[in-house]
Amino acid sequence: MKVIITGATGMVGKGVLLECLDHTDIAEVLSISRRSTGIEHSKLVELIHEDFSDFESIANRLKGYDACYACMGVSATGMSEAQYTKLTYDFTISLAKTLHAVNNDMVFVYVSGEGTDSTEKSWIMWARVKGKTENDILNLGFRKTFIFRPGAIIPKKGVQPSSRLSRVLINMLIWLFYLIKLISPKSIVDSIQIGRAMINVTINGYEKEIIRPSDILELA
Repeated sequence: MKVIITGATGMVGKGVLLECLDHTDIAEVLSISRRSTGIEHSKLVELIHEDFSDFESIANRLKGYDACYACMGVSATGMSEAQYTKLTYDFTISLAKTLHAVNNDMVFVYVSGEGTDSTEKSWIMWARVKGKTENDILNLGFRKTFIFRPGAIIPKKGVQPSSRLSRVLINMLIWLFYLIKLISPKSIVDSIQIGRAMINVTINGYEKEIIRPSDILELA
């Protein structure tokens, strides 16, 4: 199996990347990002791409893959709706449409978030934008599409968020995540479980399209 990953320099994407590199059923991983992951591996091919609003220019490089794990994402903190929409909706839909055009038989997995509003009517800006992103991806017509809404994530294997603020927050709150997991075991997942769940849902499928923390744990 050959897979594409975006966002592999961030916490979720790098966690997924590490699990893909370790998995015996995955022969090749294509990482599309603006900078190198810093990882060297016989399975890993890195494609440095600056303009995430345009994937058509690299469409020929995207043919022949079985799945895409779209893990790119940013925090909405301090952003206008227009800025956040560009980085969240526009970039993701640009990728998804290009992949659908060259290989609509692939499995497309999008990392969204708990609290996303599928009605697109929430007063919370990021929830509306992610809701529209989810809906439009689901309507594209891939062979299978899955939306991951992981909520709080415990980083494993040394992965860290790409932004300094997020790293500080994770380090400050990690004790709270473990406490919540102790009280409510199915509400918190870690980066290893997300990666394994994505691989397993690609290979075996799942009865739901919206994958929440309890589903991630089951799939992992």
